[in-house]
Amino acid sequence: MSALQPYLTGERSGKVAGITFDDGYLNNLVNAVPVLQRYGFSSTCYVVSQKLGGTNIWDLNVGIEQTALMSSVELMQWVQGGQEVGAHTRNHVHLKELDASSCQSEIVVCKAELEDAIGQSVEHFCYPYGEFSAEHANMVRAAGYMTATTTQRSRCMAGEDFMALPRVPVVRSSTRLAFWMKVATAYEDRRRV
Repeated sequence: MSALQPYLTGERSGKVAGITFDDGYLNNLVNAVPVLQRYGFSSTCYVVSQKLGGTNIWDLNVGIEQTALMSSVELMQWVQGGQEVGAHTRNHVHLKELDASSCQSEIVVCKAELEDAIGQSVEHFCYPYGEFSAEHANMVRAAGYMTATTTQRSRCMAGEDFMALPRVPVVRSSTRLAFWMKVATAYEDRRRV
């Protein structure tokens, strides 16, 4: 996200892609980093600070398989591998279901915990489940984050609201043709609500 920012502000121009991962899964370190390094790419992984070394416990009630998350040691390996860490709250919560004080803690303390874990600034945030309100965006901005991503489907364009950046989902079932359509055409932009 840091490398993408100059394109979003208009300081640089060209066609670029920002690569992001949500939740901090160990398989991002094991499988993605070698490929990213091979091609000279960087990415941002949005990490749930209180679940380092655990699993995606937030998915347990919806029947999603439990998968290992990076530990603090593995998160350092992620950073040493040329990748960036972003914040995804402390506990992967539904912000709209919490009171303002709890939201503030989830957003602000997550940043501090991750910065302590990796020894560098964490400047990018991702709303869990893509859920947020203007109040949450203001909290994210006040906490010192430079950007915040959503699950709103669309390509990012210069001039976007940095606290509500859309993304193009690429999932396991995305074919090469679908991937090309998502990033090179207005296919995803039409899905924007």
